[in-house]
Amino acid sequence: MSTETQAPLRPFHLAFPVDDLDAARQFYGGLMDCPEGRSDACWIDFSLYGHQIVTHLDPDFEARPLINPVDGEQVPVPHFGVVLTMADWQALADRLSAAGVTFVIPPTVRFRGQVGEQATMFFQDPSGNALEFKAFASDDQLFAKD
Repeated sequence: MSTETQAPLRPFHLAFPVDDLDAARQFYGGLMDCPEGRSDACWIDFSLYGHQIVTHLDPDFEARPLINPVDGEQVPVPHFGVVLTMADWQALADRLSAAGVTFVIPPTVRFRGQVGEQATMFFQDPSGNALEFKAFASDDQLFAKD
């Protein structure tokens, strides 16, 4: 479907395992400032910039990300996140840095001077799930090829 005829974006839903719901609540609800939605003894809904993410308890979960080289960096796969505005991306990078978060890939600009130039950062939640947040100076670069 072309972007010219595409309906307005709708929130996505992503469910993923965590090994500790209290740590997930502190990370997503506290550090990431994601409002909490519904919850139960074995799962918690959060709003991640308007998208629904659900942490599901698996006490035996062990994240096993692969590494994929991208633009000279070792990118963890799988990962998820949101494409933010540049101002929101910078505010998040500043908040995470001030909190002492250890970055897998620190806040940086990837593909500098090329099509798809983007600000990006990678970090992990307490269960080892990898997250990437990025921003573009212009949103038309999100899927640009040349």
